[in-house]
Amino acid sequence: MSNFNPNLLPYFNPQVERRVCLITGGNSGLGYYTVLHLYLHGYDVYLAGRNKQRVLHAIDSLNKEAVARRSKYSQSQLKKRYLGTLHYIQIDLLSLNSVEEAAIEFKKREKVLHLLILNAGIMATPYSKTADGFEIQLQTSYISHFLLTDRLYDLMSSPETDDQFQLMKNDSKVYNTSVVNESGLQVNDPRVVFLSSIGHWFVPFHFNLNSQFNYYPNIIFTLFRYGMAKCAGIQFVKTMAIRHPSVLSVAVHPGIVLNTNLFSHLTHLPLFGTLFWIFFQIFDWVFGVSNEEGCYSSVKASLSDEFDKSVSNGNYYVTFGVEANPSTIASNKDYGDESWAWTVKQLEERGHKISNL
Repeated sequence: MSNFNPNLLPYFNPQVERRVCLITGGNSGLGYYTVLHLYLHGYDVYLAGRNKQRVLHAIDSLNKEAVARRSKYSQSQLKKRYLGTLHYIQIDLLSLNSVEEAAIEFKKREKVLHLLILNAGIMATPYSKTADGFEIQLQTSYISHFLLTDRLYDLMSSPETDDQFQLMKNDSKVYNTSVVNESGLQVNDPRVVFLSSIGHWFVPFHFNLNSQFNYYPNIIFTLFRYGMAKCAGIQFVKTMAIRHPSVLSVAVHPGIVLNTNLFSHLTHLPLFGTLFWIFFQIFDWVFGVSNEEGCYSSVKASLSDEFDKSVSNGNYYVTFGVEANPSTIASNKDYGDESWAWTVKQLEERGHKISNL
């Protein structure tokens, strides 16, 4: 068990230095607790989700939980720990058009973005394709997040700023300064955090994102599809760090968190469902962490001033924000370039031209 304490991370006073975050899938599981801690640290957080009623219910719950936790603060702590705000924005990651609409709506409401958390994902689902023609896990965890990042990147940085960082990449003073976005507005310490998984090891071989792994039994090959999506996300982060060094981009693995709804398909299978449920309960008891503990890798990557673009960009962090090495497939630069080029081509063939990345 780690001695990680989120209360030791920096707090921001919205009246002095307003910080803005957009997170996908922030209304439940790991995302819920990630939002809670950012909210308690002074961030204005936009929860991007498909179901408005569920997200608004989560916002109500988050408000109550924040009040309960702040009631335990001392008066001196209350003077230093600031509360942000919570907002809903509609997005359906199963629809690229919905991603476009969410980005447009967000830009109507905000002119800068400090923190983009690509948190949402699904796991171990039967094979199916979205209306956009992508395997469902790949689009939810990776492709829609790629498009969302492209559409919001100009709120975080600009080509000119990236060029400056490229030219002066060995100067730590440059890396530790704020950046200027496409509108000429200052953005302090912009970051992109992708929620990956130890499951990216499920594909220990060089893959092509055209691969469908639509074979019998689904119970096995669904994990290959999941692993491919999470591995592609790590490749995305590492390529981002090279192409856009003015923004800190990292991937995180929350730890073994089995008490989420990620495994609902497996636990509801006929006959095998009960066996899976028992296995997950035992495995979680021995190796697992809670949803809140699982969020700590995301929270640390979002808030910690220990992260420096000159040394941390493109890194992978595991439970409690400990730096680790992902698989060789996820780390391979050439494979990452292949995945990037494939994604750009596939999106543009569907009418979604990549304009910032």
